[in-house]
Amino acid sequence: MPESKQAPRLKRAESFLGIHFDYHMGEQCTEVGKHVTPKMVERIIDAVRPDYIQCDCKGHRGLCSYPTKVGHPAPGFVRDQLRIWRQATARRGVALYMHYSGVWDNEAVARHPSWARIDEKGKRDKQKTSVFGPYVDQLLIPQLKELCDDYGVDGAWVDGECWATVHDYCREATDEFRKRTGLRKLPVKPEDPGFFEFSEICREAFRVYLEHYVSALHRHNPNFQIASNWAYSSFMPEPVAIPVDFISGDYSMQNSVNAARLEGRCMTRQGKPWDLMAWSFAEKWGEGCKSTKGVAQLQQEAAIVLALGGGFQAYFRQKADGSIHDWEMKLMAEVAKFCRARQRVCYKAEAVPQIALVNSTAAFYRKTPRLFAPWGGELTPLSGVLRSLLESRYSVEILSEHHLAGRMADWPLIVVPEWETLEAKFRKELLGYVAGGGSLLLVGPTAAAMFQKALRVKLVGKAETKPQWLDHGGWLCGMKTLSQRVKLGRGARAFGRLYADNEPTGPSEVAASIARHGKGLIAATYLNLGERYVNAATATAREFLAALVRELFPKPLVEVKGSHCVDVSVSRIGGKLAVNLVNTAGPHANASAYAFDEVPPVGPLDVTIRTGARPTRVTLEPAKKRLRFDYAKGAIHITLPRLEIHDIIVVE
Repeated sequence: MPESKQAPRLKRAESFLGIHFDYHMGEQCTEVGKHVTPKMVERIIDAVRPDYIQCDCKGHRGLCSYPTKVGHPAPGFVRDQLRIWRQATARRGVALYMHYSGVWDNEAVARHPSWARIDEKGKRDKQKTSVFGPYVDQLLIPQLKELCDDYGVDGAWVDGECWATVHDYCREATDEFRKRTGLRKLPVKPEDPGFFEFSEICREAFRVYLEHYVSALHRHNPNFQIASNWAYSSFMPEPVAIPVDFISGDYSMQNSVNAARLEGRCMTRQGKPWDLMAWSFAEKWGEGCKSTKGVAQLQQEAAIVLALGGGFQAYFRQKADGSIHDWEMKLMAEVAKFCRARQRVCYKAEAVPQIALVNSTAAFYRKTPRLFAPWGGELTPLSGVLRSLLESRYSVEILSEHHLAGRMADWPLIVVPEWETLEAKFRKELLGYVAGGGSLLLVGPTAAAMFQKALRVKLVGKAETKPQWLDHGGWLCGMKTLSQRVKLGRGARAFGRLYADNEPTGPSEVAASIARHGKGLIAATYLNLGERYVNAATATAREFLAALVRELFPKPLVEVKGSHCVDVSVSRIGGKLAVNLVNTAGPHANASAYAFDEVPPVGPLDVTIRTGARPTRVTLEPAKKRLRFDYAKGAIHITLPRLEIHDIIVVE
């Protein structure tokens, strides 16, 4: 469209708020564009005021919702709906991104069987293309260039990528495997010889594929902005080595608060603009009867993301003709107001190092039966330890080896959550960190086993899963999980006991221990707490872990008392300290609670912030309310009568 009709648009790096629409077009889509009008798009913009819109152009089915000349269009069109989206957004200064399915393309492999990946039985996949094959050059790149040149879209949010990429038994992969390993038999299961090595070959092929098309599009048009959905997130926890323009992912439509808690923390230190996408509706998978979420429900999900400094977007379904459900925009309008009110004190804030929870890239890739997506429970222990610490009101980051290497001393406490293996170099650096004055907590028998010498303990027998009862503070809780008997050596101090029955009498085992190592402290629990907290959470187990953390990290920057339903995230923005408080009460983790309209308020909350010096001003945002505080011994003390969903204490 003519340049004179376009208003300035934000780059994705500066975009805070978006809205996403998609529909995976199929054979039933014979009237595409019928009800898509400029006024429809303008109503969205007027209601939501987004920085960008993402809408459909090609879903997993592989049929396009615009009249493509290089790809595979849907069966029938009334009008070119994508042209309408672009013209309307450009006039209003709103960026437009495409929902484009990458590796997953049913139509492409149906029409070009040689483009499909090969499964372990030698059969061609009916959904997934091969990242070793010509699909990327013969369809993906030409089609993204078409969208860039003919429609002037701002970029693409490429779906069906790392999480859809699976082991490919094509000749290129299998020949390389045999060359590298000398093995003739191809591995199929994780326990097969060479499975990890074959997985690494397939992972590297995905990276080559991703770098190839991202670089090709950037050469074609440096302003075309690309994200590969879930690349460089918890799904692919590695350094950003390919020039994607932003990191993004759509977290699960149910149990969304817990999903956002984990996923956001895996993105914050990756050095790229990032956002998370909430699903605006919920259902049990496959039920086929979706319910649109409530305002407070989606605001709570957004608050988790905002508190971590990220951008936020929400996903709404398009109809078969590309139009939308107009009535749902009242939901996004209210959520958008909530987000905008907090933007200036949240967006791009940088976390203040407190507790580092290790998401080991090396351990994850060794453990997962897939290439990238953690859908086999690989991150359950990490998630459980995170929830337990957050519900004890600690400010926690999730960091991988590449975040921590060379700068471990920035974090007062590092926690390793039930990983089965860590690389020798990383283990050595962790021990050096402790010797220099740091504190290290190892959760679970497998993590502890890697450091038993420094812990000054001897493992007795093999770790086993059996019912035991953890004693803490006069309360016991059942812990049917992996545990390990240990014998404490000189210098190791026991912390907590495990009993064979629901009674604190008779024989017992050590639950955890603490020892000095150089100038620092090293501790371990000899039972899995993270896995158990996800599957059978108890207050006693949470309090036990919190008490152990206090032994290692007695004076966090911020302490909050009054409710366990408060996530604390400490950051800096514009030279000011920002203490984000997010209310996590309500039925967000209940799979049968599809949509709810109330988050029960919590409070009063007693907040202590160790500022070191008396602040000149303390305000509560977004209300811009000046707070009264007491100051003594380098700390301020504040009482908040009530927390609705998300408030930020800003200290100057």
